[in-house]
Amino acid sequence: MDEDYFVQAAQVAAQATCHRAHCGSVIVSTDGKVIGRGFNAPPLGDESQRTCDVEYHSDKKPKSDKTCCVHAEWNAILNALRDYPDKVVGSTLYFMRINELGEFTEAGDPYCTVCSRLALQSGIKYFGLWNGGPQMFDTASYNLKSYNFFA
Repeated sequence: MDEDYFVQAAQVAAQATCHRAHCGSVIVSTDGKVIGRGFNAPPLGDESQRTCDVEYHSDKKPKSDKTCCVHAEWNAILNALRDYPDKVVGSTLYFMRINELGEFTEAGDPYCTVCSRLALQSGIKYFGLWNGGPQMFDTASYNLKSYNFFA
């Protein structure tokens, strides 16, 4: 069942308009219902806000994120909080990155502390990433303690 949620997140990722990455997220409540969906895109889909193609001339990541886009996770969380505020606490967020052919790609280790903080603050309990298969984390980059829910 959990792998089905990654498939759904990949389908959402196909809608992403970011020039750097095609990512999608779904949030699933404790009763198994998808309550939030999101993909990465400029705020409100406004192309005038796009800075995906900006080149950074430093080895250090800028203080802000290197993308102009609202992350897939943020959009899914906002969607869930707007439509199902009473079902977010204890939920699971599934994140998927796809390539230009729509194929699953490695998500890598959780690293975005903004996504982690927003997930923690909203009450999301688990964070699922695809890395050659499903991996689950306890809301992510603050403590990279992996949980094996799929064994």
